[in-house]
Amino acid sequence: MIDLELGAEYEALVETLRDWGAKEVAPKIHDLDRAHRFEPDFLRQMAELQLLGICLPEEHGGAGMDYVSLGLACEELEYVDTHLRVIMSVHVGLNSMTLWCWGSEEQKRKYLVPQARGERIATYGLTEPNAGSDAVGIQTTAVRRGDRYVLNGEKTWISLADVADHFLVVAWTDQDKKKKRDHSGMSAFIVERAFEGFSSYSLEEKWGILAGNTGGFSLQDVEVPVENRVGEEGEGFKIAMFALENGRYTVAAGATGLIRACRDASVSYAQGRETFGVPIGQHQLVKEMIAQMVSDYEASRLLWLRAGWMKNTGRRNTRETSLAKWFATVASERAAADAVQIHGANGYSDEYPVGRYYRNCKAAVIYEGSREVHKLMQADYALGYRRDKPRHVELPPYLP
Repeated sequence: MIDLELGAEYEALVETLRDWGAKEVAPKIHDLDRAHRFEPDFLRQMAELQLLGICLPEEHGGAGMDYVSLGLACEELEYVDTHLRVIMSVHVGLNSMTLWCWGSEEQKRKYLVPQARGERIATYGLTEPNAGSDAVGIQTTAVRRGDRYVLNGEKTWISLADVADHFLVVAWTDQDKKKKRDHSGMSAFIVERAFEGFSSYSLEEKWGILAGNTGGFSLQDVEVPVENRVGEEGEGFKIAMFALENGRYTVAAGATGLIRACRDASVSYAQGRETFGVPIGQHQLVKEMIAQMVSDYEASRLLWLRAGWMKNTGRRNTRETSLAKWFATVASERAAADAVQIHGANGYSDEYPVGRYYRNCKAAVIYEGSREVHKLMQADYALGYRRDKPRHVELPPYLP
């Protein structure tokens, strides 16, 4: 028998996050969004709630919860505002979970423990001005000189670029393989903000997620100790893809929360707004849009929950996580567009939250594998052109 009920521990987590979001974030988010201002105190509060190490083991400073708990947290956080879920994606999904699985014991002690406790903030550096979906197109280099690597390059569209203390950076260590676009010449490194030659900046002209910090960073002859290389030389691409798989899981769960936010806002408005002498909820085409949100929410939730269950049980979930990310993000864009439509002209103003939902949803359809990338992945799986190869490093199953 399949039990689809969430247990008491999950319900307690959801209740805690809904209460925190309603009291601490919701009253402020409208003004923060309009001011394009990131609120650092949210990070402190998230650390106190143990969110920044939610699924990491207690021996590494984490809360020791499972991967479904991570998904629930992301869904609830994005229900309030996308920038909160983005923090979870880059700090937990892309960086900390990767360091937990690929890092040395010394790296875990030095970097993972303070990250899991929320004492240090982390992010991920893969995207560059001329390399997005084409990860092999990055130009950042890391040249070995004795007991150090010298890194040069620029990363952009980096969440928490001006906030993070630690950066998981992917760069070319084999220049001959770089010329041949052979990804086995890429390696991964932990870079500290304090390293000489590191500088960051914010992107001010972005369209959405205005309460979040997004920017880039430059590496100018940054010397990184050999002990800060994650994994072996040549494993950078594998590490980058491993990180993205966990990041995509958080994005899928978060997009599900945005669909629910669109649904709830639309239902509330449709019950109170009247046209032609009746609430607009009685008009068939409004019902159709709300019904679509209902079905999209339920389907998206089941997809990310399946991926979370597979993570908990130690099953490979690259295909399932890709599907969840693709479906949920595309559905969230549809839900946000329909929510604005249901609100009519009011949806085009900042008086209601649906405009913010619409601006925020678009990024997730692009990053961590665009909808086109995931569509092709799913077709290749179905056609038999793509099969997941064994990895020597996997996400550990959850052991309560």
